[in-house]
Amino acid sequence: MKKLALFALPAALALALSTTALAADGKAVYSDNCTKCHGDDGKGATKMGAKLGARDYSDAAVQAAFTDDQAFKSIKEGMKKDEKTLMKASELADEDIKASIAYLRTLKK
Repeated sequence: MKKLALFALPAALALALSTTALAADGKAVYSDNCTKCHGDDGKGATKMGAKLGARDYSDAAVQAAFTDDQAFKSIKEGMKKDEKTLMKASELADEDIKASIAYLRTLKK
């Protein structure tokens, strides 16, 4: 039993550190690819965000309205409304998309 407990603690720490690293990488991906429309704070209060109707991702209710899988699909495939492209399909690696979503989740208040 002690061996299991000794293994569980390092595993939990490794998971916590990898999640933190993922969010840190996600911040860089988000900054490089998303801020033009969504803003540094996720509010969408940028010139391009206002033009395209970007949602306020700092709002917990807005974030609760979609899953990570839905966000992934939107980023990967892009978004259109009435034949108007709201967001182009991303060429980011799947890991970078997941990291940016993990970072986006930290923006809710």
